[in-house]
Amino acid sequence: MRVIQFIEDGQLCVGVVAGDDEIEVSSAREGVYGLALQAARDGVALEALIRRLASGRRVRYQSLVDERRLLPPVTHPDAARMLISGTGLTHLGSAASRDAMHAKLREDANLTDSMKMFKLGVEGGKPAAGQVGAQPEWFYKGDGSLLVAPECDFPVPGFALDAGEEPELVGVYVIDDQGAPRRIGFAVGNEFSDHLTERFNYLWLAHSKLRPCAFGPELLLGELPADLRGTSRIVRGDEVLWEKPFVTGEANMSHTLANLEHHHFKYSQFRRPGDVHVHYFGTATLSFSDQVRTVNGDRFEISLDGFGRPLRNAVRFAPVQAVIGVTAL
Repeated sequence: MRVIQFIEDGQLCVGVVAGDDEIEVSSAREGVYGLALQAARDGVALEALIRRLASGRRVRYQSLVDERRLLPPVTHPDAARMLISGTGLTHLGSAASRDAMHAKLREDANLTDSMKMFKLGVEGGKPAAGQVGAQPEWFYKGDGSLLVAPECDFPVPGFALDAGEEPELVGVYVIDDQGAPRRIGFAVGNEFSDHLTERFNYLWLAHSKLRPCAFGPELLLGELPADLRGTSRIVRGDEVLWEKPFVTGEANMSHTLANLEHHHFKYSQFRRPGDVHVHYFGTATLSFSDQVRTVNGDRFEISLDGFGRPLRNAVRFAPVQAVIGVTAL
């Protein structure tokens, strides 16, 4: 099942993708977040609960796109309680572009920190069931206030040096009433980062990640295929500026999803009942690696087989802001 969220008559609505251009509207009004908590409390599968609440009414998918009524497929009533994070160097092939970005003068026998982290994942990122594997790189992006809806624009802050896409698989989770993380589903994501800032010094990676992001428009419920293949492109005007295939899923990763999930949720502060977590699982494909630099109005289009319509977002650059002054109380 693939589900979306959208606005109708000012209200949050949940819909099930029923065809290329049809959405079956749910009678639920509490959003996917409320449905996920209800499913956890009732001990039922989320998919079964959504099917039970089908209204039988259908709307055109394209109308929702054209009218920009799509929302991220999971939202939280309190944006501060949606925590957005990610892991890097998790995909086979991901180390090459990162190593080039972070390369420094060194003895040939020594590895960069990036290559050391990647090697750690390759050797220990897929432990046996019930075992703890290698700890991945981890970063924080922000809360739900920086989330951009499908078809809407990424605001690029005036201090940014770059505005580059990162096509990724996203896991979306809710913490149930007992403090246990429950996976709601998976989506296509654009983690969106400032790679020039990161390249200057890898200790600025934390700064480079504090940017808007997007996922959706569809949320895939159920088991995830091990081998996922998609396309990432940048459109400038009416022409494709850059395009490249990308792969994800465990068959193409150096870590299992279970290992990445463990190392995120092992922290008790990430198991607060009622919170939502959006986690980006990494990528090996970047236009930045091909010397592409985006300009105002460029549009990212990221698609993944089995996940429905592509995630599309343009970029809008803000003017350079004045120095932020702080005054004493």
